[in-house]
Amino acid sequence: MDAPRRSVQIGNTIVGDGYPCAIVAELGINHDGDLDKCLKMIRSAKLANATLVKLQKKTPRLCIPEACWQEPKETPWGEVLPYITYKERMEFGRAEFDAIDRECRQLGLPWFASAWDVPSLDFLLAYNPPAIKVPSACLTDIPLLEAICRSGVPTILSVGMSTQSQIDRAVGALRRDRLVILWCRSSYPAAPQDLNLTAIRTLRERFQRYPIGWSGHETGLWSSLCAVVLGASMIERHFTLDRATKGTDHAASVEPKGLARLVQAIRRWEEARGTGELDGPIPSELPVLAKLRKYT
Repeated sequence: MDAPRRSVQIGNTIVGDGYPCAIVAELGINHDGDLDKCLKMIRSAKLANATLVKLQKKTPRLCIPEACWQEPKETPWGEVLPYITYKERMEFGRAEFDAIDRECRQLGLPWFASAWDVPSLDFLLAYNPPAIKVPSACLTDIPLLEAICRSGVPTILSVGMSTQSQIDRAVGALRRDRLVILWCRSSYPAAPQDLNLTAIRTLRERFQRYPIGWSGHETGLWSSLCAVVLGASMIERHFTLDRATKGTDHAASVEPKGLARLVQAIRRWEEARGTGELDGPIPSELPVLAKLRKYT
């Protein structure tokens, strides 16, 4: 087999053409600030055969526009709170991340996280993560991207809500070989007509050095499988224990059984994809050929 056009090693996983698609269970904030729930989600993702799990880390008062701080927010805890208070309550600190790190190490399931600001990046780097994620919201934060670049850690960049020139500038700021770019729509949930999945091919052509993937916020599993068929080397899907739970992300997430079905469908596609060569007849066809074809 020819060498893949592009690949990035993230921990023990190689992401790129010619390798199994990396499937990321994005826990996001679906743990609702509850460590026990988060650990249960991690164990469920492992059982569903996810390749990696992902969390988020932010300093809300640094990365949330101040104009939004006092907006009322209905929370999973049955309270209406200022948006900034809600966001601060959702954040895990050192003790919680220590527990997450221990759980993932015991399970053999690597974890990484989105860094929404430089202090959060410094916090995450203490765990020697296999990658750092740049969320779509931070794609234009050039000082953050430059700090991530200096860290030397493999980087995953989501490009939702962004123009072509903004994407180009972000890739230039990261200026590194170990980069995975994820096409994305940042609406929750994203409507099928908005997904523009063939942009995966556009990104593959524009950024030929880098693996391209899909970060999905839509309902259903079909779109993620389509993304793999179009050339995605990584699939990131928000993950929840129950889609009916109150909260911004739950409805746009997949549950454990859904994630397991998605992993299985992608592995079946990888098995069935083949080389694309017109290589018949193959050995399993020869008995049928002998019975049914009169003229050779």
